[in-house]
Amino acid sequence: MGLGEGLMGPKFGALLLSIAMASTHAAEDDGTATGVDFDPNARLDRYAKEYLDQCAVCHGEDLRGAAQGTPLVGELKNGDSVPDLIASIANGNPDKGMPVWSQTLSEEDIKALALYISETRAGFSYASFNYETAFVVPSETYTTEKHAFNLNVIIDGLDALPFSIAPLPEGGMLLTEKKIGLSIISPAGEKSEFIADTPQAYADTYTLDIQQEWGYGWLLDVALHPEYENNGWVYLYFGDRCEDCNAISRKSKTPVSMNKLVRGRISDGIWIDEEVIWESDIEHYGSIPDIGAGGRLAFDGKGHVFMSVGVTGIDNFTGLQDLGRPWGKIHRIKDNGEIPLDNPFMETEGAIKTIWTYGHRSPQGLEFNHQTGEVWGTEMGPRGGDEVNRLQPGRNYGWPLYSKGINYNGTPIDYGKQLGIEFDLKDIVQPVVDLTPSPAVSSFIIYEGDKFPDWRGDLLVGSLKGRTLYRMEVEDNVVVHTETLISDLTRFRDIESGPNGEIYVLLEHNSGGQILELVNQAGDS
Repeated sequence: MGLGEGLMGPKFGALLLSIAMASTHAAEDDGTATGVDFDPNARLDRYAKEYLDQCAVCHGEDLRGAAQGTPLVGELKNGDSVPDLIASIANGNPDKGMPVWSQTLSEEDIKALALYISETRAGFSYASFNYETAFVVPSETYTTEKHAFNLNVIIDGLDALPFSIAPLPEGGMLLTEKKIGLSIISPAGEKSEFIADTPQAYADTYTLDIQQEWGYGWLLDVALHPEYENNGWVYLYFGDRCEDCNAISRKSKTPVSMNKLVRGRISDGIWIDEEVIWESDIEHYGSIPDIGAGGRLAFDGKGHVFMSVGVTGIDNFTGLQDLGRPWGKIHRIKDNGEIPLDNPFMETEGAIKTIWTYGHRSPQGLEFNHQTGEVWGTEMGPRGGDEVNRLQPGRNYGWPLYSKGINYNGTPIDYGKQLGIEFDLKDIVQPVVDLTPSPAVSSFIIYEGDKFPDWRGDLLVGSLKGRTLYRMEVEDNVVVHTETLISDLTRFRDIESGPNGEIYVLLEHNSGGQILELVNQAGDS
């Protein structure tokens, strides 16, 4: 019996509920935890050294070639995908003096080398998260395959760590800044005072060598109810924080947090009528900071809201395959907090009844496709293996049993052995899109507006380290074409579409966050 089938029964559910908790934890790029060292340079040492030792004499330390070999930048004769590079390294080219490396290197080492070359070609540095990489919003027109557009700055000078925007039907938008609070951006681009009486946002953070701020109790997503104009409901998703409140907090001697969803209304700058829509048992609050929280919402327009909960437990692998724990899951509830009776694990003994899908590492984007009636998500992998997924009810998305990426130390993903879980790969849902090398995929939208008519039905997908905005064409639930719309700008934290089809992007940078609008140079359709 495969893992997916087994989880539908109480016997295997009980097995997962009995998996022992581990204690080590760490973090990597946004929303992840590794269970290994914190130093990205140490993680890189192994495969960077492998390249320098084995390949640089011919291909150059910077991949630009040397007297004995060809460059590895630009177009490659045998292809530039990671599988192409693996094949080229493994098979070698003895006629040109290149060894058959499969005779002396392990498959693991060959894959690590291929990923290193691919990452270096793409300019993705795992020693830098691009919070400080200099950028200026370009004034020139972007000419793309279907539309030409300019970037218009709505507002700048925001906190360096914004998270979410929610365009308002009357113009302007709501904004969450992780450490500070909820505010309103007017149609003229002016920021209000912070809304009073919302759940608290905690500003005390700490920074390790990886250049990222970590903390507990951050504000995450903000979203409007589909009938907002009639009922005024605003949904706020955040890291609910406590101290000395459960076994994990007492053992770690740190605050703990867990995603929590509330809704309320805004009246005269004050948050009122708050209702708790979803929260976890206090025993599930974890010691991984809110950088691992995932924290996105999506409404289906049929009375349901979906929520992503990333690796906010105790480490990068324990509990993500456990249906009795909330992290590493996509959850589905009614928009008033009730549990839908048709959720996939309603009859599974010991399972949390709100779970929709499981086996997620770092879900960064969540959207409902109103044309197909399905929910989609983006997810960060480890080193390699960022994903775009179609989230089918009750299915297993693999982490930490399987990934197209590898660990940062170059070893394969095989935590199933440590957890004592056997599985059949056919029971793991494979991504619709595998983004390798990893750009640190972030938020996205499925565009349905009129201002960019030739993009209708396409996914517009942002990235953080990659500093890139992609457009992906989908046919029959398959991405058939990907275009880069904007490259080498800065970190794209959120993407949203306005009531009239506007496209807004929320940028984060140490100099201050910004909100930009993509303006179609052909004018409104």
